[in-house]
Amino acid sequence: MASPARPPLAITMGEPAGIGGEILLKAWASEGASLPLLFVIDDKHRLQKIADNLGLNIELTDYSADSAAWADRPEALRVVHSPLACHQPPGILVPENAKAVVASISRAVEMTQTGKAAGVVTNPIQKSALYQAGFPYPGHTEFLASLSDPAPVPVMMLACDQLRVVPVTIHLSLRDALTALSTDRIIEQTQITARALKRDFGIDNPHLAIAGLNPHAGEEGSMGTEEQTIIAPAIQALQQSGLNVSGPHPPDTLFSARARQTYDVAICMYHDQALIPIKTLDFDGGVNITLGLDFIRTSPDHGTALDIAGSGQASERSLVAAIRMAARMAAHRHNSKEPGND
Repeated sequence: MASPARPPLAITMGEPAGIGGEILLKAWASEGASLPLLFVIDDKHRLQKIADNLGLNIELTDYSADSAAWADRPEALRVVHSPLACHQPPGILVPENAKAVVASISRAVEMTQTGKAAGVVTNPIQKSALYQAGFPYPGHTEFLASLSDPAPVPVMMLACDQLRVVPVTIHLSLRDALTALSTDRIIEQTQITARALKRDFGIDNPHLAIAGLNPHAGEEGSMGTEEQTIIAPAIQALQQSGLNVSGPHPPDTLFSARARQTYDVAICMYHDQALIPIKTLDFDGGVNITLGLDFIRTSPDHGTALDIAGSGQASERSLVAAIRMAARMAAHRHNSKEPGND
């Protein structure tokens, strides 16, 4: 492995009681030589114990900013040591470790913002453990947004090889999602998505397909009027601004194999409208991406899986996909900043 021409990716610790360390080590053991350059911010002793328990022969070495060091022992996983307050068994939450979890995220973002890392790949966190320690943010994304400069409107994208989706409303009950849906919200999130597709995915003129809300996209108001009163005005405004936007499309046909060939992202109205198709297409390989930040952020599209932590059962596929996605996005963003690409 040659020394890095561009900065490596920073992988965060995630919840120490969960599967984050396990899936990273499994990914390194199976695909380390082919993975993009990366390092992890974690407790080195914890990682070694996980590797030993899983029977993985992985060498851990201290991270160095010296590019020449990356050519030495390329098979070793680089670690920025972030010590835990205590080492708990897998699956057992210890709120005292919340400080190290938060520090891992903050350090990864800081290293990315200062050019020492190309992007951040976050392992899953357990919000309940962080809340017990006084964590003041609703979740991972809101905390990351607070570290971005300027503070953005973060947009969640889920992606796999066959599909990209953006839910306009996210973690709300269906009843509350209907109340939260607005023309301005659709416009704002679609604009952020379009900019990200150009800058971070290299798509010059992305086609954004906007889903309807009701069966048959309301069928001219006979099954609901939100398409006419909320969604269509957003589409008209977006088209007038020059974006390649279409819709509202009937949700039951928007995700067919034929339809997916016609657009670059589906803008969906609520959580399950977006996540059901992508999880059906690729349950283990989906990637969660936060758009609108001043740094690249991806994560595996699953949680901490406390119930199977330490068993070796957890699949590393989504983390591997998140790592590869972050590297591709970082390369596109780098190229978009080169002279002549303004």
